[in-house]
Amino acid sequence: MKLAELFNGEKTVFSFEVFPPKRDKPIKTIYDTLDALQDLQPDFISVTYGASGSLADNSTCEIASAIKHKYGIESAAHLTCVNSTKAEVTEVLRRLADNGVENILALRGDLVPDMPPKKEFLHASELISFIKEKDYSFGISGACYPEGHTDSRSQVEDILNLKKKVDAGAQHLISQLFFDNALFYDFVDKARIAGINVPIEAGIMPVTNKKQIERMVSLCGASLPAKFTKMMSRYENKPEAMRDAGIAYAVNQIVDLLSCGVDGVHLYTMNNPYIAKRICESVQSLF
Repeated sequence: MKLAELFNGEKTVFSFEVFPPKRDKPIKTIYDTLDALQDLQPDFISVTYGASGSLADNSTCEIASAIKHKYGIESAAHLTCVNSTKAEVTEVLRRLADNGVENILALRGDLVPDMPPKKEFLHASELISFIKEKDYSFGISGACYPEGHTDSRSQVEDILNLKKKVDAGAQHLISQLFFDNALFYDFVDKARIAGINVPIEAGIMPVTNKKQIERMVSLCGASLPAKFTKMMSRYENKPEAMRDAGIAYAVNQIVDLLSCGVDGVHLYTMNNPYIAKRICESVQSLF
C-alpha cells in the first residue's frame, strides 16, 4: 500500500520512525525493538537510511522489508541522494523493489564535512523526479520543515522548494521535529496557500535527556519554547523525571494536534519501545 492511501479521512494516521543499529551493534537489536512496537499497531513505520549511509549498507532495505512482510505493518525506506550517484540510487531502488518495499521517503541527506557531494543530485526534488522516471511505482514521501530548512534563506524560499518536491511527485510529507505547535500550524497554512495539498504529518520527538535535545537542535535548528526550556532546567539532573516530563510534553503536543485536525502524527521513537508505548497508551483513544 502507498502511504498516501492511508490518508483517506477515516482516521488520523499515526506512524513511527526507527533507525538501523549502529555498525558496532548486532542487527538483532532492531528486531527486539520491532517486536515491542508491533503491538502498538502504527499505520506505518519508516526506517532511516543505513547506519553508514553507503551503498554497501543494506540494513534499511532489510528492516523495511521485514516490517512489511514479517510484522505486517506498512513500511517506508528513507533514501538520501547528495552523497550518491545515479547508478548507486538505481541499485538501491532495485533492492527495495526486489524486497517488496513500496514506499520511499526521499531526502537530500546531510552534507558530510570533508566529503564533497557527488553533484548528480543536489536537492530532494531531483531525487523524487529520478524515482518517478523508473518503473517501480513507489509511493514517494518528502520531508518538510516547519521552521524552515537550515540551509534556506527564508521560510518563503523553503516552502517554494517544498512545492518543487510535491510537483516532482511527493505524495505525502513528514515534518521535521518541532516543540511549538503554533509554528507548525503557521507553516501548514502557508504551505496550503502555496498550493501544497498533499497530507502533512507532524513529526514529534519525545525528549528524554538534555544531551539529546542539544544534539537535535544543533542539527535541525528547532526553537525551544519557554515552557520547554523551563522543563529542561528543572529536570535535567533527574533522569526519570526528565523522561516522564518529556513524554508528557510530547503527549500534550499530540493531543493539541489531534484537536486541531492534523493529517497525521509521526513519532520519532529513537528505537525506545517503552517511551512509544507510554505515549500510545495516553493518546490511543483520540485517533
